[in-house]
Amino acid sequence: MSMQDPLADMLTRIRNAQKSRHEVVVMPSSKLKVAVAEVLASEGYIVSYKVEGDLKPELTIELKYVRNQPVIEELVRKSKSSLRQYSSASKLPKIKDGLGIAIVSTSKGVMADHKARSSGIGGEILCTVF
Repeated sequence: MSMQDPLADMLTRIRNAQKSRHEVVVMPSSKLKVAVAEVLASEGYIVSYKVEGDLKPELTIELKYVRNQPVIEELVRKSKSSLRQYSSASKLPKIKDGLGIAIVSTSKGVMADHKARSSGIGGEILCTVF
């Protein structure tokens, strides 16, 4: 069975691992998944990530909890293969009045919405995190 949407699979694995209170989650790696994990780590939603293996690299994400509650409360895929969601820099959404972030794929790479907004770059809204 082929995977139709690898990013949606990544987000679902993170949600499921947090519900089960796992410390780490392991998944097949790709450049997009690593870029999203980089944004999650830089924004403080996960502890760390690493890529291991040469033939079939695996992405390992160490999840973050505060007082035994997951830091990520909501993780939603916005742009799908059936309906792409694009936005200009001025119209990028503010998630929960700026408390959450939207992860945006831009021409300068994958970044959080506030960085894309300050750079004046729009792009595809991959997912939202709160």
